[in-house]
Amino acid sequence: MAPARGEDAPQAQVAPPPAGRWGDLGKRALSAALLGPIALTAIWLGAEWFMLLVTVGTAVLAWEWVHLCGARLRAFPGTAVPLALLAAGLASLAGAWGAALALLAAGAGVAWAIARRPALLPGERRPAAWLAAGVVYIGLAGVGLIWLRDAGEAGRANVLFIVLVVWASDIGAYVAGRMIGGARLAPRISPNKTWAGVVGGLAAAIAAGGGVAAALTPGGALPAAAAVAALVGIAAQAGDLLESFIKRRFAVKDASALIPGHGGLLDRADGLIAAVPVAALLSLALGEGGVLWR
Repeated sequence: MAPARGEDAPQAQVAPPPAGRWGDLGKRALSAALLGPIALTAIWLGAEWFMLLVTVGTAVLAWEWVHLCGARLRAFPGTAVPLALLAAGLASLAGAWGAALALLAAGAGVAWAIARRPALLPGERRPAAWLAAGVVYIGLAGVGLIWLRDAGEAGRANVLFIVLVVWASDIGAYVAGRMIGGARLAPRISPNKTWAGVVGGLAAAIAAGGGVAAALTPGGALPAAAAVAALVGIAAQAGDLLESFIKRRFAVKDASALIPGHGGLLDRADGLIAAVPVAALLSLALGEGGVLWR
C-alpha cells in the first residue's frame, strides 16, 4: 500500500545516482600529480631522503590532528603532539627505535594529562583521549615507515609496495563508488562510502600488489603478494573510515586546506597511516631482511 500524503516512505540506505559526482576529480588528480612524484622519488633516492620526508610529514600530520580534535596549537597539549612526533622521527633517523617508541608513549601521556586540566584549555572540549591517541596512531605510522625503509633494497621494495597498494585502493574505491553507487557502507559515519567502493578498492589493491610484486621480484610468490595487498587494502579503507568518524565526531569537514581537492595531508594519508602498522607487524612476523610477499 502506498503511503498516505504527507507520510514519509521508508528510505533504503542506498547511495544516490552517480551522475554529477565527479566534480572534485580534477583537483584530486592535480594533487596526486604533485604529491606522487615527490613521494616516489624520495622512496627511490635512498633511505635518508625518505626518512627526512616522513619526519617532516609526520609533524604536519600532527598539526592537522590537533586541529581536527578541536584543540589549539598555542596551548601546551596542542604543541606536545607535533613535538613528540618530531622527536620520535628524529630518534628513528638515528636508528634509536626504543627511544622513538618511548617518546611516543611519553608524548601521549603528556598530551592526555595536560589536556584534562580545564584551566589550561578553558572553553574547549578538552579532547584529551583523542590528542593522546593521535600521538600513538600517527607516530607508529611514521616510525613504522622509517623502520620498513631502513632495510636496504627489500625496504625500498616494501615501502613502494605499501604506498602503491594504498593509492590503488583509494582510487579504486573512489571510482567504483561513483560509477556504481549502491548500498552505503556506514551512512552515519560517511554517507558517500558504499560497499561497491569497498569491493572496487580491494580489487584495485590486489591488482596493484600483484603488479608491483611481478615488477620488483619476477617469478615471485604472486598469491602471497595478493594476500598481503588485500590485508593492506582493508587496513587502508579502515583508516579512511576512522578519519571520517573523527571528523564527524568533532564536526570538522577537512583536517586542513593544505592540499587542493583533498583538504589536508591527513585527508590524503589516512589510509597509509592505518596500513603501515599492519605491514610493519607482518614484517616482524616474517623476520627482517626480505619482501613482505615472500
